[in-house]
Amino acid sequence: MKRHPSLQPLSREHHQGLLLCWKIRTGLNLGVEAERIKKYCSWFYQNYLIPHFTAEEVHIFPILGNDHELVKRALAEHRRLHRLFTEENDHQRTISLIEEELEKHIRFEERTLFEHIQSIVGDETLQALHHQFDESVFKENTDDVFWVKKEA
Repeated sequence: MKRHPSLQPLSREHHQGLLLCWKIRTGLNLGVEAERIKKYCSWFYQNYLIPHFTAEEVHIFPILGNDHELVKRALAEHRRLHRLFTEENDHQRTISLIEEELEKHIRFEERTLFEHIQSIVGDETLQALHHQFDESVFKENTDDVFWVKKEA
């Protein structure tokens, strides 16, 4: 199913989340210190994921209601991700879990939750969401591009 234009800003943000997962994997494969990767993850969480989760919880989830099974799962995953992103111990384990859990969460929202919403909600309801999301352009944090392999 094609993504409704009103949900496309959130899908583009999901793409940035998947890129975060790729950056984590790449950093780990390059042997980058876990603390460096965690620092970037914390920046990403503060600047992009918190506003993204808030937008979903305020504007998208109420369409189905917080008692809907798919919404309950999404909210539980948001809580789990919050705990992971704010964890300050065992960075190696934490960043691995962030990568795994965030990718799984994004795939769930894109393939299941958003698809379900689009299949049962009328175009008028989705159109009403059109101006709810700030279509800000992603601004990369280039303070430490740990995912870029250094030339020898």
